[in-house]
Amino acid sequence: MIGILIPFILAIFLSFTNYSFKSMHWRFVGVRNWTDMLTNVDFYHALLITLIYAVSATVVQMVLGTVIALLLKKDTLYSKVLKVLFTFPLMVAPAIAVLIWQLMTSNTVGVLEKFLNVFGVFNFPWASSYKTSMFTAVLIDTWVNTPFILLLVLAGIQSLPKSPFEAAQVDGASAWFTFKTLTFPMLKPFMYIALLFRLMAALQEFGVIFSLSKGGPGDSLMNISLTAYMTAFKYSRVGVAMPYLLVLWVIINYSAKAIVNRQRKLARQAQGL
Repeated sequence: MIGILIPFILAIFLSFTNYSFKSMHWRFVGVRNWTDMLTNVDFYHALLITLIYAVSATVVQMVLGTVIALLLKKDTLYSKVLKVLFTFPLMVAPAIAVLIWQLMTSNTVGVLEKFLNVFGVFNFPWASSYKTSMFTAVLIDTWVNTPFILLLVLAGIQSLPKSPFEAAQVDGASAWFTFKTLTFPMLKPFMYIALLFRLMAALQEFGVIFSLSKGGPGDSLMNISLTAYMTAFKYSRVGVAMPYLLVLWVIINYSAKAIVNRQRKLARQAQGL
């Protein structure tokens, strides 16, 4: 608790000061940092980028991870090999993952660029364009973090009781009916856990975006985390950066509580309470 509260209280304290790395002299400025932030167009742009990135990455990874987990649920040699291969991205640091994808998307030697050339697409801009930078960042994030969803959902599938599925098979239920009425409802608690962790991480994403383009081109990927970082460490305006991080904390905290409350409600319904 001490390790958590001290930085948090310090952040609140600094948000009411003009503290800077450039000067040892600082003073209280009241709510000026907060009012400046709330009247700054860049803040709302960063908020929008944060939400778009978080929702896009989380939805894609949840769907893709769940589908792959369902395809690999049978314990065969083929599925075992694929499970190992799919976990490799989890072992790669975000900066290294970005470097790998930059090589693959290179307009001269990139394997993905060569693949697109087959379909008549040349010099795809990837992270160098304002229109495609978000797509590129989400794509890399999906490659890195989808295995996390895959492992959680697989763990959930393997823990499901077998008797309901055997009864459905005896009754001649279709695969879709079995998934809709048995598999998906039983997997919801595990999927809520996966959603909780991935949404929290996506809302505060920094590594992929910073390594890819440092928020560019322009401000196309300047989310709240990166805006706060640049403000604090590039411009040395720590006090000005703190309100950004505290607003991000409120968003993450509210989102996490909403997911947990939904999960608890689902659990109470399952118990008939």
